[in-house]
Amino acid sequence: MNPVEFLQSWFQAQTDGQWERVRGVTIETLDTPGWMVTIDLAGTQLDGRMMPSIQKERSESDWLVCEVEQNQFRGQGDSQKLVAILDIFQHWASASSTGPA
Repeated sequence: MNPVEFLQSWFQAQTDGQWERVRGVTIETLDTPGWMVTIDLAGTQLDGRMMPSIQKERSESDWLVCEVEQNQFRGQGDSQKLVAILDIFQHWASASSTGPA
């Protein structure tokens, strides 16, 4: 499953009539230019899970930062990193869902 399909499936699994009304997923553009992905983890199987920060900064136009802060997965990257950010979320969420709580 590619990262976009995974995110769609993960989102659908969280929807219960309440979660999606107050939580959710946002994908925004940055003026750097770049992407910012925020995924609320509260009320999901990933609630309270930690993740080591991932930082790859090769240049001003080639960078990526992903971390979990305040119970949210947050990924930012240059204009070519949207799929890479979603891929990091997919791998982390998949590993977290099979590991201990």
